[in-house]
Amino acid sequence: MTANTKEAPVHLWLKDLGADASVEGVYLVKDKRSGVSRKGDPYLMLVLSDKSGEIEARVWEKADSLSARFKTGDMIRLQGQVTSFKGQNQVVISDLTVAEGTVDPAIFLEASPFAVSDMIAGLREILRDMEETHTRAVIDRFMGDTEFMSRFKRAPAAKNFHHCYLGGLLEHTLAVCRLASDVCARYPSLNRDILLAGAFLHDIGKVKELSCDLQIDYTDEGRLIGHLALGASMLDEKIREIKGFPAELAIRLRHLILSHHGEYLFGSPKKPKFAEAFALHFVDDLDAKLNALGRILERDREDGSWTRYNRLLERYLLKGDVKAREERMESKEDHPLRQGALFFMDEGM
Repeated sequence: MTANTKEAPVHLWLKDLGADASVEGVYLVKDKRSGVSRKGDPYLMLVLSDKSGEIEARVWEKADSLSARFKTGDMIRLQGQVTSFKGQNQVVISDLTVAEGTVDPAIFLEASPFAVSDMIAGLREILRDMEETHTRAVIDRFMGDTEFMSRFKRAPAAKNFHHCYLGGLLEHTLAVCRLASDVCARYPSLNRDILLAGAFLHDIGKVKELSCDLQIDYTDEGRLIGHLALGASMLDEKIREIKGFPAELAIRLRHLILSHHGEYLFGSPKKPKFAEAFALHFVDDLDAKLNALGRILERDREDGSWTRYNRLLERYLLKGDVKAREERMESKEDHPLRQGALFFMDEGM
């Protein structure tokens, strides 16, 4: 006699929800606010998310009683209907409860499309040729730190803007290291060891700045101190472990971390003040901006040649040839670092 097994329901991805679609499933509440209608009735305004994107939701009926059941950051199991309001889809929720039991984190957290093991191998390869003993030693201290590397491989690079997914920090760091190496080949006057060290170290503080359980958010350390100061402090800890570390080199490495945002307006306490610091700022900004731009265009579902106004970039973006862009995105499947799922990989260093 065959035992009955209940299959898990197929998750309805938010990006695939069309107007008038019925919705039943588990989603993360990213934002929750209350309001009062013109008739004086209470209602709820929510932002729901899964790894495919976000959608606004409304609770018009039983708002007070349903509101008491959940808070921002909860996973809720809901029933509702997709409607269109001012050209944008939103979910009108008829009922909801807090989701109980184990929920697959892969529903909520997007992951890098590249294999952790391949990215680590790429990072080791590009850093292998560093010649200066003390610079090499400080990188080895981090690469050999099991706890740090475990967090480094999983961490996102940001909450919202660029590489904001599991493994994003590793992916971004590898890209910045490769760009830095290319710049050194074009400008041989640059100190390759210094620039590559800065490329590896510049965002290390993000392993403490950001948390990534079922959503990406700032830690208390992240909000109060920030990843630049956290990274400089982490560097100092490793430097103290290395006997006879040159004071001038330590200052330069700290400066690379503290100045890599480039401007006071963007959070750097110091502007870049030597060539390698300038180069680091530019390659970091290049990779971050292009990743962010690509994600904006990839997720744009509206008709027309232009995206909606982007507040982070402070401009509209021209979509260009959508079909050609989609073909280029599909070609990523053949990329040597491409992989299926980062969540369940337990790679060695």
